[in-house]
Amino acid sequence: MQPMEARETQELTERLRVGLPYETVLTDPDITAAYANDMASFCEAGVPAVVVMPRTVEHVQHVMRTATELRVPVVPQGARTGLSGGANAGDGCIVLSLLKMNRILEIDPVNRIAVVEPGVVNAVLSRAVSEKGLYYPPDPSSWEECTIGGNIGTGSGGLCCVKYGVTAEYVLGLDVVLADGRLMHTGRRTAKGVAGYDLTRLFVGSEGSLGIVVRAVLALKPTPPPQLALAAEFPSTTTACDAVCAIMEGGHVPSLLELMDHTTIRAVNDMAHMGLPETTQALLLAAFDTADPAADLTALGKLCTAAGATAVVPAEDAAESELLLQARRLSLPALERMSGTTMIDDVAVPRSELAAMLDGVAAIAAKYDLTIGVCAHAGDGNTHPVVCFDSSDPDETCRARESFDEIMELGLRLGGTITGEHGVGILKKEWLARELGPVGLEMQRAIKSAFDPLDILNPGKVL
Repeated sequence: MQPMEARETQELTERLRVGLPYETVLTDPDITAAYANDMASFCEAGVPAVVVMPRTVEHVQHVMRTATELRVPVVPQGARTGLSGGANAGDGCIVLSLLKMNRILEIDPVNRIAVVEPGVVNAVLSRAVSEKGLYYPPDPSSWEECTIGGNIGTGSGGLCCVKYGVTAEYVLGLDVVLADGRLMHTGRRTAKGVAGYDLTRLFVGSEGSLGIVVRAVLALKPTPPPQLALAAEFPSTTTACDAVCAIMEGGHVPSLLELMDHTTIRAVNDMAHMGLPETTQALLLAAFDTADPAADLTALGKLCTAAGATAVVPAEDAAESELLLQARRLSLPALERMSGTTMIDDVAVPRSELAAMLDGVAAIAAKYDLTIGVCAHAGDGNTHPVVCFDSSDPDETCRARESFDEIMELGLRLGGTITGEHGVGILKKEWLARELGPVGLEMQRAIKSAFDPLDILNPGKVL
């Protein structure tokens, strides 16, 4: 994408302001630069021509009509908490920030749905529905900042996926502004519905490359009982993963089943002084939100001990449970603090291959002489190897990128996928082709062309 000439930028700005309030169109370079990239700061990013912050569906339609007429690329953004460069700007693009479209339009306890705009923050929605005795389960680590639109765009997950599933399972219907400005409605408000192709599911995880989500109908659940957690210490990742397999094979349904390796434990202790057991090689955190969580934890604890756990520590109450889970939530910030720059992988493998994945990552870390910590949603096999490196050191940066690629190759070799919840963006674009294969890639590109024939919606991402 080539940078815009000053005259072209001026024309674009004037055309946008014809149908938008003046303050929604931002052109100050110091301001627009702040919207250049998401949290994957090491991914390539360009300089946007303009940032637009619409407040209504009609505003978004005007932006897309203008973009189509002038053939200007549009990069949709939420809170920019993504980790794959999917919200990174390109030179001369319109950054379409949806943060100001942040209204919860409806909460319906009878039909157990919420209708929201894309800029609603995940935690804000969760608290609002909780007041009605309802529960919105998807809870990414960045839930205090990330938006529902961004969650839909990347197909986000979270700590509760093992029991409650990911974002895609809660999106019933969408209003989407297409590349040419038309407004399309997909899906339903009902508990069931199979009319036509499932276009709603198609948009979930599409990273803004097919259309702009401007409204979402989300399924809700009744608020579960408070969860109770335990921590189990293991002498190796293999024994911890054996416990995970035993738990799942035994038919248990924990509300959370998370794993932290030795490197991650040490990083969390260094940052938060939590006193986690640094002598252990793997820490498994489990929780239940059932009617009798203590009994469920007792049964799970026995499986952990049988698998080789050196200690099993159940929480006494909700406060102790939250303290244990806070350690897991601090994993990524703690690893980032170790080096300043991280490349966060998002490889999901079959649960039965979880030990092979973690041991393989450890071997890769040794091969490249790098610190790579792993935290994982162990219950669904979704690992987050975090490559820590000094971005000012060219050699270390090169080794980090090579290790990142080897980790993805390892995941595919074990029958997994290159992304379980973070999306493809720029970071994994080349690897998507390897996972899909030539026929799959051809079909994906045909879908993209049908929705966005001019390739102006988040170009250069995903495919």
